[in-house]
Amino acid sequence: MNDSSWGAPPPQAGYWGPSDQGPVRGAAPAGPAYDAHYAQQTRPMPIVPGVPEHGGDQDDDQGTARLSGPLFRDEPPRDDAYRGENPSARPYAAVPQNPEPMPDAPQPAQPQPQPQPQPQPQKKTAGRDLGAAIGVGLGLAAVIVASLFVVKAAFVGVIVVAVVVGLWELTKRLQERKGIKAPLVPLAIGGAAMVVAGYVRGSEGAWVAMALTALAVLVWRMTEPPDGYLKDVTAGLFAAFYVPFLATFVAMMLMADDGAWRVLVFLILTVVSDTGAYAVGWRFGKTKLAPRISPGKTREGLLGAVAFAMVAGALCMQFLIDGGTWWQGLLLGLTVAVSATLGDLGESMIKRDLGIKDMGTLLPGHGGIMDRLDSLLPTAPVVWLLLVIFVGSG
Repeated sequence: MNDSSWGAPPPQAGYWGPSDQGPVRGAAPAGPAYDAHYAQQTRPMPIVPGVPEHGGDQDDDQGTARLSGPLFRDEPPRDDAYRGENPSARPYAAVPQNPEPMPDAPQPAQPQPQPQPQPQPQKKTAGRDLGAAIGVGLGLAAVIVASLFVVKAAFVGVIVVAVVVGLWELTKRLQERKGIKAPLVPLAIGGAAMVVAGYVRGSEGAWVAMALTALAVLVWRMTEPPDGYLKDVTAGLFAAFYVPFLATFVAMMLMADDGAWRVLVFLILTVVSDTGAYAVGWRFGKTKLAPRISPGKTREGLLGAVAFAMVAGALCMQFLIDGGTWWQGLLLGLTVAVSATLGDLGESMIKRDLGIKDMGTLLPGHGGIMDRLDSLLPTAPVVWLLLVIFVGSG
């Protein structure tokens, strides 16, 4: 005991003296001692059940007391000391992990699901302007019919114009897409000569004109450098056969006494075949006919072309051709449907190789002249030959 404790006043009630352990919970603040009168009126604090009177276990050497609750947040509460007691007496009640909201508490607004747009079914389309196509078709039909039944020579002029324009379209596309320079001048002159010779001299005149046209193509190309000579003259010979020579058979049909009706039957059957293929294929077509060549053509469309052409052939041969019968018309219609389809596929093969959709843009809704001649050109020699077999050359 040091000297400073001598003469010190006795400790008052409720006061603990200084301690080496530091301040103790419940100690009165430092300062003058409390009056004894007030000390007697002070009521002791009630002791909470389960809690030590002096605040529980002592902590480290600082003397601070630790409550019975968890030291860290993630430590589970110590419920063993409160089993069987009133839960309200627990100083630290366990907080539920997923508390349920109060009945009267406002609930957060739930986002309303947005309606998803429904995919619209794709409507089948023709792929062309049908109004323009029908208008142009009617105009061409009027020109053809007027020239056929007024002056036959005028219709020969129509064939020549179609041949020259078709050759121009074909040679232009070959040069643009493949760099092939088929000479147009000898092709155009020789093509016109073939048509006229076929009308005047028949098949003999057509073959002679074809030979002379081929020779003119070979000579004309010699005026340019030899690079590409072989492919250019080969393309020229192909163009001469494909366009004017096949068109010559239309002129030879016109030579007969009933030549105008024969040409009209040829045109009707070809158009009806194409129409039947389109109508049936657009409505019922499912099985592709030649997907690598023309994805739009179907086997159902081919059956439609055959059916339409056979019916039209029977009617035309019975009522429009002298000496014709309906069963001949059935065979004629079947052959026209097949040849027209093959001709269409043949030009589709050419256009796919060139990487184009149409040969030209001269006819709105149709493309170019060659896009209308594709099924007519290979059908012309077939119809000419069958008519000669059935009813003679006239």
